[in-house]
Amino acid sequence: MKGRKPELASDCNAVEHIIPAPEWLSKFGRAEWRRVMPVLIERRILTEADYSTLASYCVAISRIRELEPLMRAGIDPKLFRMQDQAIKTARQLAAELGLTPVSRNRPAVRDNDQSADDDNPLNVS
Repeated sequence: MKGRKPELASDCNAVEHIIPAPEWLSKFGRAEWRRVMPVLIERRILTEADYSTLASYCVAISRIRELEPLMRAGIDPKLFRMQDQAIKTARQLAAELGLTPVSRNRPAVRDNDQSADDDNPLNVS
């Protein structure tokens, strides 16, 4: 993705409790889901509409982990391309979910301070 990524902000429809990982995820995918779900809930940026993005991220992480031992065994050179693509996909989805260092340091992710909106004449809330 090129250009500036949009800032993530708290969502009034954010999920407030941990949702179990889908059963169809591999053990690595479910482990990643359990690892990041509390972080996303704490930041109040994950909604039910984002579950598929989170699941896709977990699939990509799982694929990376599952391919590593096969690559070390030298089974098939095509596995390097598959893992590289999974790494790129995981990185892109992680950024969308606010799981990368850059996305975590965006002010909207770190702090949901709405006091700046108090001076905005266009704020009708």
